[in-house]
Amino acid sequence: MTQTEYFIRARSRKGRLIEQHIKGSSEAEAVARVRQLGLTPISVEIQNTGWNKEIHLVKPRVKPKDLAIMTRQFATMLSAGLPILRCLAILGDQTESVRLGELIAQVRDDVERGSALSESLVLYPEFPPLMVNMIRAGEVGGFLDETMLQIAESIEADVRLRGKIKAALTYPIAVGVIAIVVTTAMLIFVVPVFSEMFASLGGQLPTPTQILVSISDVVRNPLFLVPAIVLTAAAIIWYRRMRNAPAVRAFVDPMKFRLPVFGQLFHKIAIARFTRNFSALLRAGVPILTALDIVGGTSGNVVIVRAVTAVQESVRQGSGMARPLSEHPVFPDMVVQMIAVGEDTGALDEMLAKIADFYDAEVEATTEQLMALIEPIMIMLLGGLVGGMIVAMYLPIFNIFELVKQ
Repeated sequence: MTQTEYFIRARSRKGRLIEQHIKGSSEAEAVARVRQLGLTPISVEIQNTGWNKEIHLVKPRVKPKDLAIMTRQFATMLSAGLPILRCLAILGDQTESVRLGELIAQVRDDVERGSALSESLVLYPEFPPLMVNMIRAGEVGGFLDETMLQIAESIEADVRLRGKIKAALTYPIAVGVIAIVVTTAMLIFVVPVFSEMFASLGGQLPTPTQILVSISDVVRNPLFLVPAIVLTAAAIIWYRRMRNAPAVRAFVDPMKFRLPVFGQLFHKIAIARFTRNFSALLRAGVPILTALDIVGGTSGNVVIVRAVTAVQESVRQGSGMARPLSEHPVFPDMVVQMIAVGEDTGALDEMLAKIADFYDAEVEATTEQLMALIEPIMIMLLGGLVGGMIVAMYLPIFNIFELVKQ
């Protein structure tokens, strides 16, 4: 009988996750062999081989949008009275994310063995600390369904912010890439044709044309082109891998706020994230020091992380948040004053939510303004670049008749 290779995920008696390959004539036989080993099966998959083997060029990841959908569905089922294990089983079956489905299955197994939901989630880095701590507070306070809904709203708001960032950056990046491609193509394929024609006629080339020809010669030189491509690709790969390293963030993040066009947008986005996540944690019952330890990282900028660290020291000593925040220029006066009012009235979470709503509106307005401003600027730059190259190539044509007579 034909033996099929199965990829088995199972739990040992001590709770350790075990992954191994087992051959069997059927899935039931493979599961039976796993149980004979004293393991509890979690999932059974046919292991593809040869040309049918699945190749993952990029490691599967959990998108914020998938987490938002999961938490909102979780909140709906909990409010309807479904037990947590049943909710996890349904969520694992219907999620579209393969990686999230695997994680939910593992979490369900942990909960079934007696672990708390937050204790299981903290084992997997795909679940952000903001989510884990809010769920822990919801478990302790007995309002997990409400907490799940708050988590969903917080993640959805962050997804909208990410969408606004992409909307603001997509057009200039696309135009910039087009400009580089067009310029490189002209320097490699078009300029040499004109250069050979002018060389056959003799004479002195105008200065702009000579500069363009010299640039073309450099770009076409393999000793320049190949190392340039390799170094550019290496720099991109290095940055994608190291962009979250503390040394890199300490250098790049402050520069984001000082950019001439996008700095203001990045600043408002960081403030919106900080205040919204801070409000969500406080509303869920997370202690303020724990909340401060979490929200600095969720803002996405090391400048705010440093400011929040100073605030933590002040809060530990019994002082308020407003005074240390005022010492950091990254927090506008309006934010500091509203936080001070929230502390005085005992409604800090509501005040932070209002600040987040205000900056969400500011981000949207700033994005629209940038789009309206950047579009004509990029068109002018692209047109000026290509047009300047064309003019430089056609300048010698005005002297071509004199050269022909000679």
